[in-house]
Amino acid sequence: MAAQVIPALAVPAVVTRAEASKRGGELSGLYFIECATTVGLAVLVNNFSYVAILILVAVDGTAALAANALLRAEAARAGREHVQALSPSQPTDAQLRMGEQKVNAAINVAFSATFVAGPILGAALVAGSGAASALYLDAASFLICGLLLIDRHPHVEEAEGSTVAARLKAAWNYINERPALRALLLIQTVALIFFESSAPIEVAYAKTTLHAGDKGYGLLITTWGAGAVIGSIIFARAERLSLSSMISTGTLAVGLAYIGFALSPTLALACVAALVGGVGNGIQWAPLISAVQVLTPPNLHGRVMGALESLGAISPAIGLTLGGVLVALTSPRFAFLVVGIGAALATLAFMRVPIEPVPVAEVPLAPEPQMGKVGDPTPH
Repeated sequence: MAAQVIPALAVPAVVTRAEASKRGGELSGLYFIECATTVGLAVLVNNFSYVAILILVAVDGTAALAANALLRAEAARAGREHVQALSPSQPTDAQLRMGEQKVNAAINVAFSATFVAGPILGAALVAGSGAASALYLDAASFLICGLLLIDRHPHVEEAEGSTVAARLKAAWNYINERPALRALLLIQTVALIFFESSAPIEVAYAKTTLHAGDKGYGLLITTWGAGAVIGSIIFARAERLSLSSMISTGTLAVGLAYIGFALSPTLALACVAALVGGVGNGIQWAPLISAVQVLTPPNLHGRVMGALESLGAISPAIGLTLGGVLVALTSPRFAFLVVGIGAALATLAFMRVPIEPVPVAEVPLAPEPQMGKVGDPTPH
Protein backbone atom coordinates (compact mmCIF):
# COMPACT_ATOMS: atom_id res chain seq x y z
CA MET A 1 0.00 0.00 0.00
CA ALA A 2 2.72 2.46 0.95
CA ALA A 3 4.97 1.69 -1.99
CA GLN A 4 2.36 1.61 -4.75
CA VAL A 5 -1.27 2.41 -3.99
CA ILE A 6 -0.71 5.68 -2.09
CA PRO A 7 1.95 6.89 -4.59
CA ALA A 8 -0.35 6.00 -7.49
CA LEU A 9 -2.81 8.63 -6.25
CA ALA A 10 -0.11 11.31 -6.05
CA VAL A 11 1.86 10.60 -9.23
CA PRO A 12 -0.33 12.46 -11.78
CA ALA A 13 -0.02 15.70 -9.81
CA VAL A 14 3.73 15.25 -9.25
CA VAL A 15 4.39 14.61 -12.94
CA THR A 16 2.24 17.56 -13.96
CA ARG A 17 4.01 19.82 -11.48
CA ALA A 18 7.39 18.76 -12.87
CA GLU A 19 6.26 19.55 -16.41
CA ALA A 20 5.00 22.96 -15.29
CA SER A 21 8.32 23.93 -13.68
CA LYS A 22 10.84 26.02 -15.62
CA ARG A 23 13.72 25.55 -13.19
CA GLY A 24 15.14 22.36 -14.68
CA GLY A 25 16.49 19.27 -12.97
CA GLU A 26 13.05 17.95 -11.99
CA LEU A 27 13.70 14.45 -13.36
CA SER A 28 17.11 14.23 -11.69
CA GLY A 29 15.55 15.56 -8.50
CA LEU A 30 13.18 12.60 -8.35
CA TYR A 31 16.13 10.21 -8.54
CA PHE A 32 17.91 12.18 -5.82
CA ILE A 33 14.79 11.82 -3.65
CA GLU A 34 14.93 8.07 -4.22
CA CYS A 35 18.60 8.15 -3.23
CA ALA A 36 17.82 10.01 0.01
CA THR A 37 14.89 7.79 0.98
CA THR A 38 16.93 4.65 0.32
CA VAL A 39 19.73 5.96 2.54
CA GLY A 40 17.04 6.57 5.17
CA LEU A 41 15.86 2.98 4.84
CA ALA A 42 19.45 1.76 5.22
CA VAL A 43 19.79 3.74 8.45
CA LEU A 44 16.53 2.28 9.74
CA VAL A 45 17.85 -1.26 9.30
CA ASN A 46 19.60 -0.90 12.65
CA ASN A 47 17.22 1.74 14.07
CA PHE A 48 13.86 0.18 13.30
CA SER A 49 10.77 2.37 13.13
CA TYR A 50 7.77 0.94 11.30
CA VAL A 51 6.07 4.31 10.84
CA ALA A 52 9.26 5.91 9.49
CA ILE A 53 9.72 3.03 7.06
CA LEU A 54 6.18 3.40 5.71
CA ILE A 55 6.67 7.14 5.22
CA LEU A 56 9.99 6.68 3.41
CA VAL A 57 8.57 3.90 1.25
CA ALA A 58 5.59 6.06 0.27
CA VAL A 59 7.84 8.99 -0.66
CA ASP A 60 10.20 6.67 -2.54
CA GLY A 61 7.32 5.01 -4.39
CA THR A 62 5.91 8.36 -5.47
CA ALA A 63 9.29 9.54 -6.73
CA ALA A 64 9.89 6.22 -8.52
CA LEU A 65 6.58 6.16 -10.39
CA ALA A 66 6.81 9.84 -11.33
CA ALA A 67 10.40 9.38 -12.51
CA ASN A 68 9.35 6.39 -14.64
CA ALA A 69 6.63 8.44 -16.34
CA LEU A 70 8.89 11.43 -17.02
CA LEU A 71 11.75 9.17 -18.13
CA ARG A 72 9.49 7.52 -20.71
CA ALA A 73 8.43 10.93 -22.02
CA GLU A 74 12.02 12.18 -22.14
CA ALA A 75 13.23 8.97 -23.78
CA ALA A 76 10.59 9.36 -26.48
CA ARG A 77 11.69 12.94 -27.00
CA ALA A 78 15.33 11.83 -27.25
CA GLY A 79 14.31 9.24 -29.83
CA ARG A 80 12.61 11.91 -31.95
CA GLU A 81 15.58 14.24 -31.56
CA HIS A 82 17.92 11.48 -32.73
CA VAL A 83 15.84 10.87 -35.85
CA GLN A 84 15.75 14.60 -36.61
CA ALA A 85 19.51 14.87 -36.18
CA LEU A 86 20.17 12.03 -38.62
CA SER A 87 17.58 13.02 -41.23
CA PRO A 88 18.81 15.31 -44.06
CA SER A 89 15.23 16.59 -44.49
CA GLN A 90 12.16 16.92 -42.32
CA PRO A 91 11.42 13.38 -41.02
CA THR A 92 7.93 11.97 -41.36
CA ASP A 93 5.68 11.20 -38.40
CA ALA A 94 6.26 7.48 -39.03
CA GLN A 95 10.03 7.98 -38.77
CA LEU A 96 9.69 9.98 -35.57
CA ARG A 97 7.41 7.33 -34.05
CA MET A 98 9.91 4.64 -35.03
CA GLY A 99 12.56 6.60 -33.13
CA GLU A 100 10.33 6.47 -30.06
CA GLN A 101 9.75 2.74 -30.51
CA LYS A 102 13.48 1.98 -30.77
CA VAL A 103 14.13 3.83 -27.53
CA ASN A 104 11.33 1.90 -25.82
CA ALA A 105 12.81 -1.34 -27.13
CA ALA A 106 16.26 -0.45 -25.75
CA ILE A 107 14.81 0.41 -22.33
CA ASN A 108 12.82 -2.84 -22.38
CA VAL A 109 15.92 -4.96 -23.03
CA ALA A 110 17.81 -3.17 -20.25
CA PHE A 111 14.92 -3.51 -17.82
CA SER A 112 14.47 -7.22 -18.58
CA ALA A 113 18.17 -7.84 -17.90
CA THR A 114 18.01 -6.02 -14.56
CA PHE A 115 14.80 -7.92 -13.76
CA VAL A 116 16.97 -11.05 -13.69
CA ALA A 117 20.27 -9.64 -12.40
CA GLY A 118 18.92 -7.27 -9.72
CA PRO A 119 17.40 -9.84 -7.34
CA ILE A 120 20.48 -12.06 -7.69
CA LEU A 121 22.81 -9.17 -6.83
CA GLY A 122 20.54 -8.04 -4.00
CA ALA A 123 20.36 -11.53 -2.50
CA ALA A 124 24.15 -11.93 -2.68
CA LEU A 125 24.73 -8.55 -1.01
CA VAL A 126 22.20 -9.18 1.77
CA ALA A 127 23.67 -12.64 2.43
CA GLY A 128 27.26 -11.40 2.36
CA SER A 129 27.16 -7.87 3.77
CA GLY A 130 23.67 -7.32 5.15
CA ALA A 131 20.58 -5.42 4.07
CA ALA A 132 22.06 -1.99 4.80
CA SER A 133 24.93 -2.55 2.35
CA ALA A 134 22.51 -3.53 -0.40
CA LEU A 135 20.43 -0.41 0.27
CA TYR A 136 23.47 1.87 0.20
CA LEU A 137 24.47 0.44 -3.17
CA ASP A 138 20.89 0.95 -4.34
CA ALA A 139 21.08 4.58 -3.21
CA ALA A 140 24.33 5.01 -5.15
CA SER A 141 22.60 3.74 -8.30
CA PHE A 142 19.87 6.38 -7.90
CA LEU A 143 22.52 9.07 -7.46
CA ILE A 144 24.26 7.99 -10.67
CA CYS A 145 20.95 7.95 -12.57
CA GLY A 146 20.14 11.45 -11.36
CA LEU A 147 23.52 12.76 -12.49
CA LEU A 148 23.18 11.10 -15.91
CA LEU A 149 19.80 12.81 -16.44
CA ILE A 150 20.78 16.25 -15.16
CA ASP A 151 20.52 17.82 -18.63
CA ARG A 152 17.00 16.51 -19.33
CA HIS A 153 14.28 19.09 -18.73
CA PRO A 154 10.69 17.79 -18.73
CA HIS A 155 9.11 21.26 -18.93
CA VAL A 156 6.43 21.42 -21.63
CA GLU A 157 6.73 24.81 -23.32
CA GLU A 158 3.38 24.62 -25.06
CA ALA A 159 1.62 24.58 -21.69
CA GLU A 160 3.34 27.68 -20.34
CA GLY A 161 0.98 29.63 -18.13
CA SER A 162 -1.35 26.70 -17.37
CA THR A 163 -1.98 25.69 -13.79
CA VAL A 164 -1.36 22.15 -12.56
CA ALA A 165 -5.11 21.65 -12.18
CA ALA A 166 -5.71 22.82 -15.76
CA ARG A 167 -3.03 20.49 -17.11
CA LEU A 168 -4.44 17.53 -15.22
CA LYS A 169 -7.91 18.32 -16.51
CA ALA A 170 -6.60 18.60 -20.06
CA ALA A 171 -4.93 15.18 -19.83
CA TRP A 172 -8.11 13.67 -18.35
CA ASN A 173 -10.20 15.21 -21.12
CA TYR A 174 -7.82 13.97 -23.80
CA ILE A 175 -7.98 10.39 -22.51
CA ASN A 176 -11.78 10.54 -22.33
CA GLU A 177 -12.02 11.94 -25.86
CA ARG A 178 -9.80 9.21 -27.35
CA PRO A 179 -11.74 5.90 -27.07
CA ALA A 180 -8.79 3.82 -28.30
CA LEU A 181 -6.40 5.29 -25.71
CA ARG A 182 -8.95 4.96 -22.92
CA ALA A 183 -9.65 1.36 -23.89
CA LEU A 184 -5.94 0.54 -24.06
CA LEU A 185 -5.35 1.87 -20.54
CA LEU A 186 -8.36 0.05 -19.07
CA ILE A 187 -7.63 -3.28 -20.76
CA GLN A 188 -3.99 -3.12 -19.65
CA THR A 189 -5.15 -2.50 -16.09
CA VAL A 190 -7.35 -5.61 -16.20
CA ALA A 191 -4.54 -7.64 -17.81
CA LEU A 192 -2.09 -6.50 -15.12
CA ILE A 193 -4.50 -7.56 -12.39
CA PHE A 194 -4.44 -11.11 -13.77
CA PHE A 195 -0.66 -10.95 -14.38
CA GLU A 196 0.01 -9.87 -10.79
CA SER A 197 -2.38 -12.46 -9.34
CA SER A 198 0.26 -15.14 -9.81
CA ALA A 199 2.61 -13.98 -7.05
CA PRO A 200 0.68 -15.44 -4.07
CA ILE A 201 0.05 -18.64 -6.03
CA GLU A 202 3.61 -19.42 -7.13
CA VAL A 203 5.15 -20.41 -3.78
CA ALA A 204 2.29 -22.78 -2.89
CA TYR A 205 2.34 -24.13 -6.45
CA ALA A 206 6.08 -24.91 -6.39
CA LYS A 207 6.14 -26.37 -2.88
CA THR A 208 2.81 -28.13 -2.38
CA THR A 209 1.65 -28.91 -5.92
CA LEU A 210 4.93 -29.77 -7.65
CA HIS A 211 6.78 -30.64 -4.40
CA ALA A 212 9.82 -28.87 -5.91
CA GLY A 213 10.83 -26.94 -2.77
CA ASP A 214 12.75 -23.67 -2.66
CA LYS A 215 15.05 -24.64 -5.53
CA GLY A 216 12.11 -25.49 -7.76
CA TYR A 217 10.50 -22.15 -6.99
CA GLY A 218 13.76 -20.35 -7.73
CA LEU A 219 14.11 -22.23 -11.02
CA LEU A 220 10.59 -21.22 -12.10
CA ILE A 221 11.26 -17.55 -11.35
CA THR A 222 14.67 -17.64 -13.07
CA THR A 223 13.22 -19.30 -16.16
CA TRP A 224 10.49 -16.68 -16.34
CA GLY A 225 13.11 -13.94 -16.08
CA ALA A 226 15.21 -15.50 -18.83
CA GLY A 227 12.11 -15.60 -21.02
CA ALA A 228 11.51 -11.91 -20.34
CA VAL A 229 15.00 -11.09 -21.65
CA ILE A 230 14.34 -13.15 -24.78
CA GLY A 231 10.97 -11.46 -25.27
CA SER A 232 12.48 -7.99 -24.98
CA ILE A 233 15.05 -8.87 -27.65
CA ILE A 234 12.30 -10.21 -29.91
CA PHE A 235 10.43 -6.90 -29.61
CA ALA A 236 13.59 -4.92 -30.32
CA ARG A 237 14.11 -6.84 -33.57
CA ALA A 238 10.46 -7.08 -34.66
CA GLU A 239 10.14 -3.63 -36.23
CA ARG A 240 7.84 -4.87 -38.99
CA LEU A 241 5.23 -6.35 -36.66
CA SER A 242 2.35 -4.11 -35.59
CA LEU A 243 2.15 -2.89 -32.02
CA SER A 244 -1.33 -4.39 -31.69
CA SER A 245 -0.15 -7.85 -32.70
CA MET A 246 2.79 -7.77 -30.27
CA ILE A 247 0.63 -6.59 -27.35
CA SER A 248 -1.93 -9.32 -28.07
CA THR A 249 0.72 -12.01 -28.57
CA GLY A 250 2.52 -11.09 -25.35
CA THR A 251 -0.71 -11.05 -23.34
CA LEU A 252 -1.81 -14.40 -24.76
CA ALA A 253 1.58 -15.95 -23.96
CA VAL A 254 1.30 -14.92 -20.30
CA GLY A 255 -2.23 -16.31 -20.10
CA LEU A 256 -1.20 -19.60 -21.73
CA ALA A 257 1.75 -19.86 -19.33
CA TYR A 258 -0.58 -19.70 -16.33
CA ILE A 259 -2.87 -22.27 -17.91
CA GLY A 260 0.26 -24.35 -18.53
CA PHE A 261 1.11 -24.13 -14.83
CA ALA A 262 -2.36 -25.41 -14.00
CA LEU A 263 -1.92 -28.44 -16.30
CA SER A 264 1.80 -29.25 -15.83
CA PRO A 265 2.41 -32.50 -13.93
CA THR A 266 6.15 -31.91 -13.47
CA LEU A 267 8.59 -29.10 -12.74
CA ALA A 268 10.19 -29.50 -16.17
CA LEU A 269 6.93 -28.82 -18.01
CA ALA A 270 6.15 -25.96 -15.63
CA CYS A 271 9.51 -24.41 -16.55
CA VAL A 272 8.58 -24.64 -20.24
CA ALA A 273 5.39 -22.76 -19.42
CA ALA A 274 7.41 -20.24 -17.41
CA LEU A 275 9.70 -19.63 -20.39
CA VAL A 276 6.68 -18.98 -22.63
CA GLY A 277 5.19 -16.62 -20.04
CA GLY A 278 8.47 -14.76 -19.62
CA VAL A 279 8.79 -14.27 -23.37
CA GLY A 280 5.24 -12.92 -23.43
CA ASN A 281 6.03 -10.65 -20.49
CA GLY A 282 9.07 -9.29 -22.31
CA ILE A 283 7.12 -8.72 -25.51
CA GLN A 284 3.96 -7.18 -24.04
CA TRP A 285 5.03 -4.12 -22.03
CA ALA A 286 7.23 -2.17 -24.46
CA PRO A 287 4.75 -2.16 -27.39
CA LEU A 288 2.05 -1.16 -24.92
CA ILE A 289 4.16 1.87 -23.98
CA SER A 290 4.76 2.64 -27.66
CA ALA A 291 1.05 2.26 -28.47
CA VAL A 292 0.08 4.69 -25.71
CA GLN A 293 2.63 7.18 -27.03
CA VAL A 294 1.43 6.70 -30.61
CA LEU A 295 -2.10 7.58 -29.51
CA THR A 296 -0.90 10.65 -27.58
CA PRO A 297 0.67 13.91 -28.83
CA PRO A 298 4.21 14.46 -27.48
CA ASN A 299 3.26 17.34 -25.17
CA LEU A 300 0.95 14.97 -23.26
CA HIS A 301 3.32 12.01 -23.05
CA GLY A 302 4.43 12.71 -19.48
CA ARG A 303 0.96 12.95 -17.99
CA VAL A 304 -0.46 9.99 -19.90
CA MET A 305 2.58 7.91 -18.92
CA GLY A 306 1.87 9.03 -15.35
CA ALA A 307 -1.67 7.73 -15.67
CA LEU A 308 -0.34 4.41 -16.96
CA GLU A 309 2.17 4.19 -14.09
CA SER A 310 -0.61 4.89 -11.58
CA LEU A 311 -2.86 2.20 -13.03
CA GLY A 312 0.09 -0.20 -13.10
CA ALA A 313 0.78 0.48 -9.42
CA ILE A 314 -2.81 -0.04 -8.31
CA SER A 315 -3.24 -3.27 -10.29
CA PRO A 316 -0.94 -5.41 -8.05
CA ALA A 317 -2.98 -4.50 -4.97
CA ILE A 318 -6.06 -5.98 -6.63
CA GLY A 319 -4.17 -8.83 -8.30
CA LEU A 320 -2.35 -9.97 -5.17
CA THR A 321 -5.65 -10.03 -3.29
CA LEU A 322 -7.33 -11.99 -6.08
CA GLY A 323 -4.52 -14.54 -6.26
CA GLY A 324 -4.38 -14.92 -2.48
CA VAL A 325 -8.12 -15.48 -2.20
CA LEU A 326 -8.16 -17.99 -5.05
CA VAL A 327 -5.30 -20.09 -3.70
CA ALA A 328 -6.74 -20.00 -0.16
CA LEU A 329 -10.23 -21.07 -1.23
CA THR A 330 -9.33 -23.58 -3.95
CA SER A 331 -5.91 -24.90 -5.03
CA PRO A 332 -2.81 -23.52 -6.80
CA ARG A 333 -3.74 -25.32 -10.03
CA PHE A 334 -7.30 -23.98 -10.08
CA ALA A 335 -6.09 -20.50 -9.15
CA PHE A 336 -3.61 -20.49 -12.06
CA LEU A 337 -6.33 -21.74 -14.39
CA VAL A 338 -8.62 -18.83 -13.44
CA VAL A 339 -5.99 -16.10 -13.80
CA GLY A 340 -4.68 -17.71 -16.98
CA ILE A 341 -8.10 -17.68 -18.61
CA GLY A 342 -8.60 -14.09 -17.46
CA ALA A 343 -5.29 -12.97 -18.98
CA ALA A 344 -5.96 -14.87 -22.20
CA LEU A 345 -9.38 -13.23 -22.55
CA ALA A 346 -7.73 -9.81 -22.26
CA THR A 347 -6.03 -10.68 -25.55
CA LEU A 348 -9.37 -10.56 -27.35
CA ALA A 349 -10.01 -7.09 -25.98
CA PHE A 350 -6.57 -5.84 -27.08
CA MET A 351 -7.18 -7.15 -30.60
CA ARG A 352 -10.24 -4.90 -30.93
CA VAL A 353 -8.40 -1.65 -30.11
CA PRO A 354 -7.43 0.34 -33.24
CA ILE A 355 -4.02 1.97 -32.84
CA GLU A 356 -4.16 4.92 -35.19
CA PRO A 357 -1.24 7.36 -34.69
CA VAL A 358 -1.97 11.00 -33.95
CA PRO A 359 0.28 13.50 -35.76
CA VAL A 360 3.46 14.13 -33.79
CA ALA A 361 2.84 17.85 -34.09
CA GLU A 362 -0.77 17.64 -32.84
CA VAL A 363 -1.32 19.82 -29.76
CA PRO A 364 -4.72 19.72 -28.04
CA LEU A 365 -5.90 23.14 -26.93
CA ALA A 366 -8.01 24.19 -23.98
CA PRO A 367 -9.24 27.57 -22.77
CA GLU A 368 -7.07 29.53 -20.36
CA PRO A 369 -9.63 31.54 -18.36
CA GLN A 370 -7.10 33.85 -16.67
CA MET A 371 -5.68 35.04 -19.98
CA GLY A 372 -8.92 35.01 -21.95
CA LYS A 373 -7.32 33.03 -24.77
CA VAL A 374 -6.67 29.51 -25.95
CA GLY A 375 -3.65 27.86 -24.38
CA ASP A 376 -2.23 24.37 -24.41
CA PRO A 377 -2.92 22.48 -21.19
CA THR A 378 -0.26 20.38 -20.23
CA PRO A 379 0.59 12.44 -15.15
CA HIS A 380 3.89 5.63 -13.03
